Amino acid sequence: MQTQVYQSLKEDSRRCYSPPMDTHKRTLTCGDARASHEGKEIVLNGWVHRHRNHGGVLFINLRDRYGITQVVVDENAADELRVVAESLKFEYCIAVRGIVNRRPDPMVNKDMATGEIEVRAQEITVLSTCETLPFMIDEKASTNEDLRLKYRYLDLRTASMQKKIALRSQVMFRTREYLTNQGFLEIETPTMIRSTPEGARDFLVPSRINPGNFYALPQSPQLFKQILMVSGFDKYFQLAHCFRDEDARGDRQPEHTQIDIEMSFVDQNDVFALIEGLFGHVFRNTLGVELGSTFQRLSYAESMDRYGSDKPDLRFELELQDGAFMAEIGDFQVFRQALDEGGAIRALVVPGQGEYSRKQIADLEGTAKIYRAKGLAWLKVVETGTGVEGSNLDGGIAKFFAPAGEKIAATFGAKAGDLVLFVADSRTIANTALGAVRSRLGKDLQLATPGTFKFAWIVDFPLFEWNDEEKKWDAAHHMFTMPQAQYLDTLESDPGSVKGNLYDLVCNGYEMASGSIRIHDPALQKRIFSIVGFPEAEAQSRFGFLLEAFKYGPPPHGGIAPGLDRLLMVMTEESTIREVMAFPKNSVGLSPMDESPSPVDPIQLKELGLQLLPPTTVQN
Repeated sequence: MQTQVYQSLKEDSRRCYSPPMDTHKRTLTCGDARASHEGKEIVLNGWVHRHRNHGGVLFINLRDRYGITQVVVDENAADELRVVAESLKFEYCIAVRGIVNRRPDPMVNKDMATGEIEVRAQEITVLSTCETLPFMIDEKASTNEDLRLKYRYLDLRTASMQKKIALRSQVMFRTREYLTNQGFLEIETPTMIRSTPEGARDFLVPSRINPGNFYALPQSPQLFKQILMVSGFDKYFQLAHCFRDEDARGDRQPEHTQIDIEMSFVDQNDVFALIEGLFGHVFRNTLGVELGSTFQRLSYAESMDRYGSDKPDLRFELELQDGAFMAEIGDFQVFRQALDEGGAIRALVVPGQGEYSRKQIADLEGTAKIYRAKGLAWLKVVETGTGVEGSNLDGGIAKFFAPAGEKIAATFGAKAGDLVLFVADSRTIANTALGAVRSRLGKDLQLATPGTFKFAWIVDFPLFEWNDEEKKWDAAHHMFTMPQAQYLDTLESDPGSVKGNLYDLVCNGYEMASGSIRIHDPALQKRIFSIVGFPEAEAQSRFGFLLEAFKYGPPPHGGIAPGLDRLLMVMTEESTIREVMAFPKNSVGLSPMDESPSPVDPIQLKELGLQLLPPTTVQN
């Protein structure tokens, strides 16, 4: 019978003999074998990663998620064993029984954890075969993302993906470990809730039992975690799945995970201390990185003025500077006009980049224009006497400022060989556009040191933002954020100046978490609803259960929600959260693997009392 199976394998590699697993169950993983196992018989299970024939000696690299072990079939091995070994192809799943041999010193592979040994095969059993691969299983599949997502089960076999998914598991474990040790309870909140207005559209779930009514999938557990505070659970957390029906662009995902945290009887300093401790614990025990006991704090206004962003990358020094003085010492009307209209002139010195070409500068200008800048002015600092009109300035707008070149260089701290960039517009546009250029330069010039993590708290955000289209005030964060105490008397008379007890945690140019101290006073909550034009009747309709709960002694409370996917993206230095999720959707919200979303059986629609209308163009 065995001879027939071997002959069959030789003729048709897709056929295999798979005896009961208990006779071929692994005794070690493919990452376990070491020189200390020399002479021992072991059983390995895994996938054929590579195989090659060197003068009649067959080498098989066997892989599982723990590592790779080299298996050897000698030229004098039994014919039946050689037939099976020769039939193997990439990604066949096999069991190998063999003896651990120590490699001679010159043949030790120092790049492999198991590189001191090899396994001399005595028996190979094919557990299952594999068809021709759509792409090779390498360290990181260098292929089209949609193809990777269509065959995600193969993509997840790569060492790169397995390492990231393993890190995700460790981060989740360390999060639970730390928060539990701090007295927090992990409490699950409902997945099907009432539709409430938050930042994006809700995913709706029709109710068959209650025709015409719908559940919504939660964009966050916000209301329920506040209800838990009313319930007396003063320390709550949850690794919460959140669902947002957002336009498909960038690295947004319709579902993601956040580390949801809420605490009673706290102020924002208590929240900061908890998160600093949590992240320190997570980074120390997963990456071996020490973050420091406290994170830098920046006000929103300071962050925008210095870096042009409320999520600045602090791994490099480039800071925006005030260039208002230039309107007085030169004849460049764009600068004068910006100041006359109440705007600002913002400048950015790029050290050592005076050789930037016009094309490179035009590319930077394109980045600025994405953020509504009308243009990007520039000049270069050169050696005195070599610039326009014998000055130390050259190129761009240098001719308008040649006589004041020394003053300009001294004021900005610029030296010969530096490039100076300018945006003149409203202060908001000037900061934001030049901040985007700063971020672009950080990537283009590789200014950030890999493997470093610079965290900062951004505080003192405005509580309200003006909606120019609807001519009304909107909540900048959400309607349950507590105003800072000094603004309580001027809420209605001057909403634009009010700052909230809300905060963001940022790292390496990304927002990692957002949170706030919540309103627990029903009267104050009604004032906020009124300012943002949210009718009391609608508030009762949407949030009635929360407002009702707040009649019964709610405690002061606050919280925060770090994004698990974004955290892992930064920890692994990837550019998209899809790289740290096991089964993400693609950039347009589709899953190539299971082809969702997909049509459903008309019978299901009929049971739900639903009828599909012809598709229409949806206004975003």
